[in-house]
Amino acid sequence: MLTTELIPAENPASKRLLVVLHGLGDSMDGWRWLPEELQVPDLNYLMVNAPDPYYSGFSWYDLYGDSDPGVRRSRTLLTQLLDQQRANGFASADTAVLGFSQGCLMTVDVGFRYPHQLAALVGISGYVWKPEQLLQELSPQAKAQRMLFTHGTRDPLIPCAQVQLQVAALQSAGLNIQWKTFDKVHTVAGREELDLIRTFLTEAVPERGS
Repeated sequence: MLTTELIPAENPASKRLLVVLHGLGDSMDGWRWLPEELQVPDLNYLMVNAPDPYYSGFSWYDLYGDSDPGVRRSRTLLTQLLDQQRANGFASADTAVLGFSQGCLMTVDVGFRYPHQLAALVGISGYVWKPEQLLQELSPQAKAQRMLFTHGTRDPLIPCAQVQLQVAALQSAGLNIQWKTFDKVHTVAGREELDLIRTFLTEAVPERGS
């Protein structure tokens, strides 16, 4: 089981949900600023800690050894987490997943395999784990799944050009991915990037009756 915390929407009746996945060495605490900055009052936020301790934070998989077992384990845990949210009354159609760095990789990895179509996927400054294998294991809903994938042209940790080639391969296979680069390093590019994410999410997860 993953450690989570739900930050409720300003509207207590809202069942719109954003699942937030942090990067390597971070935790849910590193993303508590997001609700205030995104300014989507009808959105509930499910903050999630990765399963493995890593210095003062957590990790989704072993970055420096064999990553595959950790990616697969985290995929299973996140699939179970999404299933649990459905049981808790958050429909997949009203649930989006956002991840940064390692969390971005897990967003792609789970989002296009999950058997129920999610409202949206947002990946920031990450990459794709085994793209060829992902394309062989797509869910029946994968090509209808919407995703926003952002990256920094000056990212020193995950070179932008390599990720762009991965995304282009997924797009060529029919996946609906919006690719956007920013003049940034391995971070979030402030208001400009947050405004793009907010617009994408509000279009993908509209308020009921809108």
